[in-house]
Amino acid sequence: MRGSLKAGLRRMIALLAAGCAGAAAAQVGMTQIDAGGLPVTLVYPTLQPAQAQAFGPFMLTVAPDAPLAPAPAAGPADAASARSAAAAVDDRGARRMLIVLSHGTGGGTHSDHQLAATLARAGFVVAQPLHFGDNHRDRSLAGPSSWQRRPQEVSRTLDALAADPVWGPRLALQRVGVHGMSAGGVTALVLAGASWRVLDLVRHCERYADDDAGFCFNGQPTPQAQAARRAGFERARGVPEVFLPAELTTVHGASAGAGLPDLRVAAATVAVPVAALFTADRLREVAIAVGVVSAGRDRLLLPRHHSEHLLHACPRCERIAHLAGAGHMDLLGPWPPEVAQRVGAGEARGGWPEPDFDPAERQAAFDAIAAFFQRKLRP
Repeated sequence: MRGSLKAGLRRMIALLAAGCAGAAAAQVGMTQIDAGGLPVTLVYPTLQPAQAQAFGPFMLTVAPDAPLAPAPAAGPADAASARSAAAAVDDRGARRMLIVLSHGTGGGTHSDHQLAATLARAGFVVAQPLHFGDNHRDRSLAGPSSWQRRPQEVSRTLDALAADPVWGPRLALQRVGVHGMSAGGVTALVLAGASWRVLDLVRHCERYADDDAGFCFNGQPTPQAQAARRAGFERARGVPEVFLPAELTTVHGASAGAGLPDLRVAAATVAVPVAALFTADRLREVAIAVGVVSAGRDRLLLPRHHSEHLLHACPRCERIAHLAGAGHMDLLGPWPPEVAQRVGAGEARGGWPEPDFDPAERQAAFDAIAAFFQRKLRP
């Protein structure tokens, strides 16, 4: 009896200690690594106190270059803690699970920090590659050119972390998650098994350019620029595929090979994703679980052509959150007013935040994303 009480007391102390460590690790660390010339920001749980710091117009509460908090061991005494939202460790050992965040067109790491910090507080390590030629510094490859590169950039990020002497041994890299917002949704869906062609984008915009103007004329706010892009769509109208250039008809993504899908990616989430360029048959190729976050007032990517199309056509996709009062850009946080003003002015339609949006909806959606990965990334 006394031995049983002592054993029970030891287990209770171990659980309390693990719980205290989890609470302390609710701080957020941030650092950078290089993935073969690709800048990657890492956001992760740490025991070091975080402080509010300015990064240009963005104010983030982080502990720069702080050490990663040790992962709770998944032994019998603290099994409950190891499976809690504060742990996010692989059941096979004390390695933290990884989520890669793929930002939207012209985006970056800071505007997705609220989600990254939410995942870090849940115990995940988050990797945020700055996509080449399609970021806040350089949009020269925005669109299909970037969409072709992005999945390989995620794979490069995973390879760099695996080879890193500090991070490699501390991460569970055989089952990772990928999240994509807006154009980042293309990244996530390709890594989940889908494929696409520029021609399917063109065919969509031949039919729906006026309805889905935010997508078809993305980054083209003037009538002259929109007319030029529309003319490009019209040049392909009615032309048999055999006579169209390869740049339109080439298949990109999982069915095209080239190392895709990356089998290390075991689950994905997307928020207000670009999805109209994926035909229904190609969305049926998705091979892993995909959680979808939609926004009721998204005018940049109209839900019926993007989020709802995805949910209808993709058997492995499930809605995990719907933000009824949100516009497209309300899925970003933080989103400083001066940045919102500049971005909104550069869009054909739907680039402005909704004035009466409740930010609590966004945080609830981010919590749902963390919970989805907790469920789906377990071996």
